Amino acid sequence: MILEVAIRHKGFGAGKAARPVLADLAFSLGANEIVAVVGPSGCGKTTLLRLIAGLDAAFEGHITWPGLARPRLGVVFQEPRLLPWRTLWENLALVLPPGQEGAAEALLHRLGLWPHRDAYPGQISLGMARRAAIARAFAVAPDLVLLDEPFASLDAANAALGRAILLETWCARPTAALLVTHDLLDAAALADRVLILAGPPSRIAAEIPIAPDQRRNDAASAERLATSLRAAIAKGAISGS
Repeated sequence: MILEVAIRHKGFGAGKAARPVLADLAFSLGANEIVAVVGPSGCGKTTLLRLIAGLDAAFEGHITWPGLARPRLGVVFQEPRLLPWRTLWENLALVLPPGQEGAAEALLHRLGLWPHRDAYPGQISLGMARRAAIARAFAVAPDLVLLDEPFASLDAANAALGRAILLETWCARPTAALLVTHDLLDAAALADRVLILAGPPSRIAAEIPIAPDQRRNDAASAERLATSLRAAIAKGAISGS
């Protein structure tokens, strides 16, 4: 186990304007495990990632890293967030630990970005920028990758390509990953377990393990698994996507 999360309460505002967002939400994450957190827009998924990343410390509860003194995190945001005045390679170089230049070069080759290493973000497509963001997250040799709706603004074909690229990158450099999404197809294509949020305030209403022989198979298998997940959620009267 590399991560343990126990959030008793997280809210925004004060007094009558106070709005609880997360409550009694607890789970753990194992090494090299991909867990998907699924819930509708506005349910607190991004807030959860911010708490885990240490970007927001105003909550009741605890987030611990058993066996890790200083965990190294890679983050893929909803938008690529590449610095527009730096080339793709320079964006990666900003986060590289010492000695990781060769691994970063290999990542760019694997993701088809090496020929574009000297291009600026404004000179490439959104899909390529997302690939660069994935490369940046994995280039730091992370203990955990946090993925915040990484395919949300892509059409179906490009989202499928993004999932395939992310999976290929993870297979080459396995690490623990936490994926938050409103799309069950993302979860079906990538995850070992699926946590379903319901609320408000959001809590884990269901945990659905994915059988080993169903994990990370072809696109048609992922579609069938997503359909099964939707049926399981509907049967339990849980609010999902």
